[in-house]
Amino acid sequence: MREATAARNAALAESQPAREANIAAIAAHLRAGAKRECRQVGIELEHICVDGTGDPITYSQPNGVRDVLITLQKKYPQVTVHDNDLLGVARPGAAVTIEPAAQLELSAGPFEKLIDAKRVFLEFEDDAREALEPIGGKALTLGFDPVNRAADKELIPKARYDYMNEYLSSIGPWGPRMMRGSASTQVSIDYLDEADCIAKMRVAQVLTPLFALMCDNSPVFEGSRRPHPLMRTEIWKYCDPDRCNAVPGMFDEGFGFADYAAYLLDVPAIVALDDDGEARYDTRTFGEIFANRVMADEEVFHAMSMVFPDVRLKSYVEIRPADSMPIPYVLAYAALIKGLFYGKGSLASLVQSCQGITEADVAAAKEALMEKGYDAEVYQRSAGEMCDELIGLARRGLPAVEWTFLDPLAELVARRVTLADLDISTR
Repeated sequence: MREATAARNAALAESQPAREANIAAIAAHLRAGAKRECRQVGIELEHICVDGTGDPITYSQPNGVRDVLITLQKKYPQVTVHDNDLLGVARPGAAVTIEPAAQLELSAGPFEKLIDAKRVFLEFEDDAREALEPIGGKALTLGFDPVNRAADKELIPKARYDYMNEYLSSIGPWGPRMMRGSASTQVSIDYLDEADCIAKMRVAQVLTPLFALMCDNSPVFEGSRRPHPLMRTEIWKYCDPDRCNAVPGMFDEGFGFADYAAYLLDVPAIVALDDDGEARYDTRTFGEIFANRVMADEEVFHAMSMVFPDVRLKSYVEIRPADSMPIPYVLAYAALIKGLFYGKGSLASLVQSCQGITEADVAAAKEALMEKGYDAEVYQRSAGEMCDELIGLARRGLPAVEWTFLDPLAELVARRVTLADLDISTR
């Protein structure tokens, strides 16, 4: 195995003269992301916009998502415009963007105090409600569109998404379902150095199936009752094996930034940037595209954005498995992540308990949870008991003033139910 890997690496180095320089450039970007202290979390929450009848609100329709952005611009004055299309608005600490089928995303933070996150997200919810009022619309916080088939939903006017749709559609129906139908909650954490980053990445990967269970909020899939729990886990499983699930080799001894960089270079680009920064379709790997020159910073950033593993590295560790949820549960999830990864002794305990777990074990955990939910056994233990322990460990890792933020998720775990089980679809 090692001989085959060495031979492959030698062949790549010969066919891509700039490969080692590009690996070094990507690794340098990751090293530059290290922080002196790790206290803050970033939060991204996607919303599925529907009108008063439950039909999707498109980008371009009258009083559509474009007009929602125009209304939001009054309070989020920094704009992103491409070919005269308004694609995002922002202000310091909060950016509103749109996903492929006009899902409305708020990316906010980073926050050291969860009370500050609560204020920002509640204010945005009020702003979005006001902007959607002309058509009686709602910004739903659900993991998957509760009414519509993904294939029937219109893409926003962005070439990147046209290219992604073409490429992922050639693999199967799961990519378009991800792009058009799904919505997520993502939490990002900081790292001190390379070793701390990889430790957090591995622990997060082991825990992602359990995070997906605790945050399962997709009661409906493609217009019908879901066939099993954790529908977004299944979507990502099949979406594109080259760029989803666990990063290959991440549990191998010695895995580091250079290995993550090599992973990025070996993924088909789908979208590449021309000399003017415009998107173009390109199915070569990033390593092939940049075989003969070193990537510029914006090209590194772009490559990082074109992989979708459960745990993604940028200048932070991005934990990606949770469904979109109502704000109290989003804050509870952020509190869970904060307590587990920043709490005194929490990370060390988790690193120890995750020893010996492999990519195959993580994949098996996902399958078990999709079949049995809280009744499943994962990593040779009861899923419910593991979630109980995670809640307790996170609570011990948080300052006392933030304990109550955990309560919404803790109550679900204690009852062994999810938001999808409760199906509070009006949120």
